[in-house]
Amino acid sequence: MSDQVPEVNNPSSDPSCPPAPGLHPSTRAVRAGLSSDPAFGAVVAPVHLSVSYEFTDPSQPGRYDYGRSGNPTRDLFGQAVADLEGGATGCVTASGMGAITTTVMGLLPANGTLLAPSDCYGGTWRLFEALRRTGRIGRIDYVDFSDTAAALAAIATGPDLVWLETPSNPLLRIADLDQLSRAAHASGALVVADNTFASPILQRPIEHGADVVVHSATKYLNGHSDVIAGVVVSADAERGAELAWWANTLGVPAGAFDSYLALRGLRTLHLRVAAAQRNAAAVAELLAGHPAVRAVHYPGLPQHPQHELAARQMDGFGAIVTFELADASAAHAFAEGLRCFCLAESLGGVESLVSLPATMTHAAMSAEAQQAAGITAGMLRLSLGVEETSDLVADVAAGLDRALSAH
Repeated sequence: MSDQVPEVNNPSSDPSCPPAPGLHPSTRAVRAGLSSDPAFGAVVAPVHLSVSYEFTDPSQPGRYDYGRSGNPTRDLFGQAVADLEGGATGCVTASGMGAITTTVMGLLPANGTLLAPSDCYGGTWRLFEALRRTGRIGRIDYVDFSDTAAALAAIATGPDLVWLETPSNPLLRIADLDQLSRAAHASGALVVADNTFASPILQRPIEHGADVVVHSATKYLNGHSDVIAGVVVSADAERGAELAWWANTLGVPAGAFDSYLALRGLRTLHLRVAAAQRNAAAVAELLAGHPAVRAVHYPGLPQHPQHELAARQMDGFGAIVTFELADASAAHAFAEGLRCFCLAESLGGVESLVSLPATMTHAAMSAEAQQAAGITAGMLRLSLGVEETSDLVADVAAGLDRALSAH
């Protein structure tokens, strides 16, 4: 098991994952990892479960030596995501939080300053605060990145790392990737973008200046709610090798079978996102006109404050819809009795889910942090799946009627 910085393969130079210049991202997703088996010519890439790999002699490992440091199946998935994102390298971790931890540990200097979204995912907030509390992060400044003027002012203070989440979780705020990345680089900061909500089918932050992109591959990339994994994509091969070294050192790389399943899921990413996005648009339109609803957060609606920005930097508006009812009792009345939604955390699967951020996905946040983020007790987040649109709309309409009656 080598202590050296592990090799991270560039999909454009790896003969087992031939380049696909000029092909649409949907085609590249379908073709990811196919015809990469040199032993038997299998069309679908095999899963390599071995932990250990033979050395040619005691001082000369082969391309792989130990499963934590490298695995062929894991590398194929990482290469495929890097290709879709337009990055140089892809490092696959055992969870989305593993991807975030690897990125922060690998890029933020000791006692460094982090600029983060005030409305970031609750698990991300918990990690950042824990690292600050234990001295790994010197200072964290939280800002609403959808307020570009406020974000630029915060960037001008000189953070070491600017962490973007766009669309944000759960309020679906949109950050101007181009403008904020330019400002961050001018200030000497690195830019990391969490692209979980959009996926590379709808948005590619590296094209807009981000240095690193992170994913919870548990969500849209895999898409079937049966894998926990993360991916870190680097625009720069040298930085990508450093991040892979951190993942190996921290012990967070994903297993081979999870990587195999995620690669299989990736091939239908464009189909799943397209179907779910159609459902989200229909549900958002219903929500926007219902008297029980106090606010709808969906960038596809013309009244969303960053609608034009989202249309400019994204290829679609995504399949997450967040909305606010009067209070917690109304939210509970809505969620109780739904037929086509599971009351559960996570998102991005083929099945539709509903969650209450205040007590579920963002429960780790303090009350003060939730208030600053704009999370309310009556807020619900819908992850639209690929069910029949009319069934989902009818289910949501019935839930809204229950909420109205409860209030």
